[in-house]
This record gives sequence, structure tokens and C-alpha cells, in this order.
Amino acid sequence: MNETPSGKIVIVGGGHAAAQLCGALATAGQGGRVHLVCEEAELPYQRPPLSKAFLKNPAEALQSFRAQAWFADAGIAVHRADAAVAIDRAGRTLRLRSGAVLGYEWLVLATGARARRLPDLAHGPNGPGGPQGELDNVAVLRSAADALRLRTLFDAAPQLTVLGGGFIGLEIAATARALGKEVTVLESAPRLLMRSVSPELSEHVLQTHLTSGIDVRLGVAVGGFEIEGQHLVALHVDGQRQTVGLMVLGIGAVPEQTLASDAGLACENGVVVDACMRTSDPHILAVGDCTRFPEGHAATLADNAGRRLRLESVQNANDQARTAAATLLGREEPYAALPWFWSEQGALRLQMAGLMPADGTRHRRPGTNPTSFSILHYVGDRLVCAESVNAPADHLAARKLLETGKSPEPALACDAAVPLKSHA
Repeated sequence: MNETPSGKIVIVGGGHAAAQLCGALATAGQGGRVHLVCEEAELPYQRPPLSKAFLKNPAEALQSFRAQAWFADAGIAVHRADAAVAIDRAGRTLRLRSGAVLGYEWLVLATGARARRLPDLAHGPNGPGGPQGELDNVAVLRSAADALRLRTLFDAAPQLTVLGGGFIGLEIAATARALGKEVTVLESAPRLLMRSVSPELSEHVLQTHLTSGIDVRLGVAVGGFEIEGQHLVALHVDGQRQTVGLMVLGIGAVPEQTLASDAGLACENGVVVDACMRTSDPHILAVGDCTRFPEGHAATLADNAGRRLRLESVQNANDQARTAAATLLGREEPYAALPWFWSEQGALRLQMAGLMPADGTRHRRPGTNPTSFSILHYVGDRLVCAESVNAPADHLAARKLLETGKSPEPALACDAAVPLKSHA
């Protein structure tokens, strides 16, 4: 690698990773080398509020990371509403939808992920709503355009069906319920958030949503979609017909790796990168939700040597962007950040630090009230993960312990918690 390369840096993406990388490079005095390519017309903006405050309040505006003047002052050229369509690796150029061609010394892919859709809901060769196959009462939530459309649909929809019991589906369900809508959540797995949280936390989330009046159905088989024109009229749940007012798909996301794959970069459920965010091409990096990267944090590395991850989180996007900035500036600072996450679902504030182990012991630590507690995950006597509900102090303490590798302090010690059964 050249030390402090002098050529152009082209960043593709408009999310957290791209914004963080722009900020890091501008701070290093390298903004004049940067071109930011955004598929959307908006400047990079905060994504988490889209499922909460933005949906609740028609007057709520997008929360941009930086004003347009900041990019101009930093010397960063921003190409908005002009998606990247092809990479010429041999010529080191990027072609945009407008036909413009950008040469690069370094290319960074921060393309994120896209909402997973159901082929059964595509109606006709391009779908009734265009190439995305959108029906007029079926929505996803990933972008500002998705959120604006869903906010409009909310106005005329007293009933909402959410397909999927993951984080985004439950956040939308809680928002809709707070607006007084009748909400049904359909989940094919035997519990909510099955791949992300412990059985105990899953049960607490379930009971909280049931208490709020949300109809949550687990372990169901969904199919038999009835479509009339551009409208989803009904679906079948465990063989029973159920009418649909508005339906939101919360069935996960897939990495946006088409640009990378078409260019011949190594991809495997994400763009494959090393610990410094380099792809299989030495002049192309990738960061954020689109990447598949080697596990590197000491809290879990001993148990997962060689494991590769793909994480969808603000923390991961921001920290990988910092690693990429170091790589672009000629430094070797391998990614070794502690993964942590959060989700706000009505009255629930869930915070997770570390990754839940496949095996180990769990202890429930009571909080300051019946809705506040933490679940501590141990492998042997080593804390590897903490799940906190309405307990921000526990979350911060757990993060500190996991980041430093120290033994639990009294505030999080096992003897202050109740042992739980083995993983279910």
C-alpha cells in the first residue's frame, strides 16, 4: 500500500458508514480528495428514527448528519440521486447512472443492505408498482422514500399487519400501536427475535407487546396471498383467510453487493473484507451493513477464531468507517470493536453489548423496577454478552467491562443475579 495516497477517494453510499468516513477524512484534511456517490436525493441521514419518530409525526424531518455547506467547506464533492452502476477495476473508474465516470485511487463501498421482499407479492413481470413489485398496500422500511411512503399509508390504515418479528418489524408495530392502530404481528419462528436475543428477553418482549394490545402470532405459516389489481386483499395464516388493510414486510435484509459482485469481488452474504476493510481488490474497501468481516473483538475471539460476521448496526458501520479511514491514510488499525446494538419498541429500550454465545450460562440481574433488568451471558467465568432492558447504566457498565476485558465489577457480578436455564 502507498503511504498517504494522493489520488481520489470515491465513496459509494449514503448511510452511517459513508457519513462517518467522510467526517474522518475531512478531519484528517483529506476532504478535497473525496467524492461521495449517493443513490438517494438526500444527503446522508440518520436511519433509526425512520421507524419511530419519523413515522409518528408528519412534521418530522430527516435528520441529516451534516449540512450541505459542511460538505462544500470540507471540499467533498457530493453526487446525489446518481447511483453507481458499474466498476471498471482495471481502469479504476466508477460509472454512474447519469453516464458520468469517476476515476479513483481508492474506492469504498458503503452500499448497505436492502429490505428482503416476497416473490409471491410480485404481480406481473415488473410488479404492479413498477420494478420493485410494490403493491399499493404493502410496504418495507429501509430508506427515507420507504418511510415517507409508509407514513402516508399510515394515515388511511386503521389496521396494520407486520410480517416478521425482528427488530424493524417490532419497532414499526410499536409505533403503529402508539398511534392507536390495530396491529397484528405474524412470525414463522417459535419466538420473537430468535436469532438475536435470549429466550428470556424474547419472552419479555412478547409479553410487553401483548400487554400493549398487539396481536402477536408465533410459529405461523403464511401464504395464499390474494391480489386484486395492485392491492393485497388477504392472506392465509395457518390455512385461515385473513383480510389485510396495510402490510409491512419485516422479514430481514440482504446485503447490497450487486455492484461488488458484478465487478468480480469476493462476496459471500456480503462483500468479503479483511480486518482493515480491504476487499479482494487492493484498491477497493467496503464498510458497514454490506460487509462480511472477520470477528476481531477479544471478548469473543477466543471462542470464534476464524468466524466471519455480517452485522447490521450503527455501531458496526461507524467503527468500520474509522478502520477504513485509517487504511486509506496508510495506517494498519484492524477492526476489533465490541459489537453493540439497541432497539426502541414503544416502552422498551433494548440494549445489547457483545454477541450472544451458542453455549454458556445466563444470569438475570434485577433492575430498578419490574420492567428493568439485564441478562448476563458467561462462558465459564468470562462475561461475553449483556442484554439490558430499560437499564442504560447496566449497558454502559457491560460495554466498559467487555471492551477492557476485566472481570465483572460488583454492579454486574453473578452473585447479584439469578441463574437461568441453559439456552433454548
